[in-house]
Amino acid sequence: MTSFLFRQICIAICLITISSCAFTAKKREPLPSTPQEKALLEQVKDDMKAKRFEQALSKVQRIVKENPDSDAADDALMIAGNYYYERAQYKQAYKAFMGIVDSDIFSPNEAQALFLAAGSLHKLGRFDEALALSQKSIKIDGISPTLKLKNYKLSYAVQTQLGDKFAAYSSLIQMAKLEKDPKKKRAYKLRVVEFTESQLSERQLMRILNEEDGFLLPYVSFRLATLKFEQKDFRRAREYYQDVVSELPDSRLAEVARERIEQIEARRKVSPKTIGSVLPLSGRHSKVAYRSLRGLQLGLGIYGQNKSNFELAVVDSEGNADIARRAVERLVTEDHIIAIVGSLLSRTSVAVASKAEELGVPTIALSQKSGITDIGEGVFRNSITSSMQVQQLVRVAMNDLGLKRFAILYPNDAYGVEYANLFWDAVLARGGEIKGAQSYEPKTKSYSPPIQRLVGTFFLEDREQEYRGLLRDWYKERKSLRGRQSPPEDLLPPIVDFDAIFVPDSASAMGQIAPTLAYHDISGVKLLGTNLWNTSKLIRLGKRHVEDAIFVDSILTSDENFRKSQFFRDYVAVFGEEPGLFEAQAYDAGLMIRQSVASGSNSRLGLARDLADKSSFQGSTGLLQMTNQREILRPLVTLTVHKNQITRIDKYPMEELFPTDQKGSDKNSDGSSTTQ
Repeated sequence: MTSFLFRQICIAICLITISSCAFTAKKREPLPSTPQEKALLEQVKDDMKAKRFEQALSKVQRIVKENPDSDAADDALMIAGNYYYERAQYKQAYKAFMGIVDSDIFSPNEAQALFLAAGSLHKLGRFDEALALSQKSIKIDGISPTLKLKNYKLSYAVQTQLGDKFAAYSSLIQMAKLEKDPKKKRAYKLRVVEFTESQLSERQLMRILNEEDGFLLPYVSFRLATLKFEQKDFRRAREYYQDVVSELPDSRLAEVARERIEQIEARRKVSPKTIGSVLPLSGRHSKVAYRSLRGLQLGLGIYGQNKSNFELAVVDSEGNADIARRAVERLVTEDHIIAIVGSLLSRTSVAVASKAEELGVPTIALSQKSGITDIGEGVFRNSITSSMQVQQLVRVAMNDLGLKRFAILYPNDAYGVEYANLFWDAVLARGGEIKGAQSYEPKTKSYSPPIQRLVGTFFLEDREQEYRGLLRDWYKERKSLRGRQSPPEDLLPPIVDFDAIFVPDSASAMGQIAPTLAYHDISGVKLLGTNLWNTSKLIRLGKRHVEDAIFVDSILTSDENFRKSQFFRDYVAVFGEEPGLFEAQAYDAGLMIRQSVASGSNSRLGLARDLADKSSFQGSTGLLQMTNQREILRPLVTLTVHKNQITRIDKYPMEELFPTDQKGSDKNSDGSSTTQ
């Protein structure tokens, strides 16, 4: 019965629509309802309240059909439309509401009918049509602010679903303007600001800036200023930041804008002879930081025989990325430095390099952090990277020593994982094999479990048949058994199918790992490591178990050539102690900057270009080379433990160092002391 009544209502609506075609767009005033029509409409309302829906809809059909020009017809259609809408019968609701919209009779309900028709289409997934009706409703003269707000909310929902960010943003602005509830108004404003900061393109922001007014303009200006700042269009950035300060002088936004303006102004002020340094001078890395600082001071000529008029502004990063970032800002705005050297730690190196690049200041990082020079054209690095070490180590192991099969035992931390992956890739690239890899927790107290897993003696069930055979043989060999005798734990022999094992960990860890390897009968394999092994602690802790171990570093402090170098002599004369790698790296960074500035590079951009153009440079430990990625390549030496001493691998004949005939036949005539 209800569907029949619905069809009758639709027929009546069609009659209204057809009759409207013969007239102009301007609608006619409705005829006043007769007392009978008013009474019938009241009956419709009473039936709806009493839930006599079929009777109510039948009477609606009668009103619409018999009196389409009366002011009762649109009221009846609104009642029918609301009935269908509340019951999620959106097709019927849409047709009822459109009976009012498409009629040539004026109705004060038209804006509401348009909104509800749009809502019905939205529920049906007809988004474009819903949006068109909602926008039409908004434009009706005399529409109430409340209904206009509802339309903008609907438009925002549809535009969001359609992916039209800019249109959704525009609707959100209107919602913020029309909303009366303070909490909701604030929420809409916050959402508008969020859109401004992350969702809109520069062109869209410019359009908003030219068309809108009110609360939004400072946020648009700030976002445009930030974009221009990133694009290094500092003139336009300053103008937009100044607009923010003028429009919201007491806000947090204006505070940041003032800081950026100071940074822009500071870019114009450069003291060519002032170098900045950000180092972790407090905390557990302070010793390394002070060693680097002394090397930098010597390289700049602040101390030593060949003194200069350079100045060094130093800030303690405390090992904190936020403090390091603020330190860069301070060095630029207050000290007007021309360049920065430092950022030893991985966690601060990105912060320093990013902020320095943002402010247009060249920086030489002393960190091994991967990808640091990818941050920008002004970022350089002077440090032995993980890639440099691994490439040298694998080349020597495979080309010079003829090793082909490798195992990896590594700590499950950032350092260990990075080196393990690099080593694996380098071995495969040269045609070698990785026979096994096993990680362990960095602070473990026992290295036996990971080692046993590596050589197949941890899970006995994996070699159950072999174990049972050995167990039978063991019992057979026993002449007499005592009550509490049991088979040895190492009855199952290790599977050692590799020629060398790579352990990227500290000398302290290796001092425990090497004896543990021997305990588990893993012998005849080379121990390979990183420059962390270049310390007397390796021999003191590892003793005879680390004999013949191979690792790489930039310098060997006991090397005669290094000890005769001008850098070594000057450092000892000034500071009364012997320098190492950290001092040498910082010294070279300071010397490079000093020489570039002395040759005429008095601007930050000019200094960055001059550093990038250097193909080679005579440093503290030999000839340094600059790559296209602005990495400073240092000469590497391959080291080994021979007769209880750390020595260069090329100092003795290969036959004396490695008499086990594991060396390859293609050894280079010049040894392995430099990076290829």
